[in-house]
Amino acid sequence: MKFNLFFLSVIIGQLLFSCKTESKEISNSTTIEKPAYAIVIHGGAGTISRGAMSAEKEKEYRDALSSALQIGENILKTGGTALDAVEKTINLMEDSPLFNSGKGAVFTHDKTNEMDASIMSGINNDAGAVGGVMVIKNPISAARAVMEKSKHVMMVGHGAEEFAKSRGLEIVDPSYFKTKRSWETINRVLDAEKASLSLSTSEIKDSKYGTVGCVALDNNGNLAAGTSTGGMTNKMYNRIGDSPIIGAGTYADNNTCGVSCTGHGEYFIRYTVARDIAAMMEYGKMSLAKAAEYIINKKLVEKGGSGGVIALDKNGNITMPFNTSGMYRGYAKPGDTQIMIYKDEK
Repeated sequence: MKFNLFFLSVIIGQLLFSCKTESKEISNSTTIEKPAYAIVIHGGAGTISRGAMSAEKEKEYRDALSSALQIGENILKTGGTALDAVEKTINLMEDSPLFNSGKGAVFTHDKTNEMDASIMSGINNDAGAVGGVMVIKNPISAARAVMEKSKHVMMVGHGAEEFAKSRGLEIVDPSYFKTKRSWETINRVLDAEKASLSLSTSEIKDSKYGTVGCVALDNNGNLAAGTSTGGMTNKMYNRIGDSPIIGAGTYADNNTCGVSCTGHGEYFIRYTVARDIAAMMEYGKMSLAKAAEYIINKKLVEKGGSGGVIALDKNGNITMPFNTSGMYRGYAKPGDTQIMIYKDEK
């Protein structure tokens, strides 16, 4: 009898430990029960500190993120698809001069704007991407056109622009993308380069990195993810980063999660960050939060990479880890909307 009671107590103890572990994991997520829909966005990660940002500028960013979330949430609320929510949400951020994508794209070494974007459906892993485009007003819409209206996954440069034009997408003069902030930044960088001067670490990070992204889950249980960027300030030789690379900057699979990345693209490409998070869930049976935390704040840091991700799993769990001082981010689900910028905001 004592022998049986001993093993019974061990089994009960294991069950209690399991329950505590599960509860802890749920409490670290932004959802407990699967919501009817969910959407999460980012506007780039980097050296973003309270002391370096005016109250007026902070309000501009929070308002822009809020407007983008509202567009996507309204689509999902009314039964729209995750793909529509992702595209239209990113369209708004591409149209804003605040973010390094579309209208706010940074300048290359040759003082041109070269933009990249990708989008992916979690239903059947269909994907589309464009790279190095200079006259397409909304690169994310061009990426979706590649996915849905061609037999290819990626198109670049002039060919991508001709394809977008043939599909009726809005084409603009390159001057459309010139903003005062990005123009002053490239001139400051080039002047320092000519004078063999070095910019501060914060200036380099702020001028180089920036992306916008969105992941959505619709009420049919389908996931979609998209990412759009102007790339790196002062980039040369038609450099392309992770944003248009499926598996590196963008990934979506209904069986696991959707991911959009932002940061130093070369590292995200080398370590296939977006796909790696999904693979850890698929093969390692890890939760979304644990997988993303490990990749961003351990593996990527150990390799010397900086940045962050937004991710959303098939059950509506949201995570937004980053290893920089800030990341423009936010999420919405029924009855719950949050906009955050700084590291200490939870």
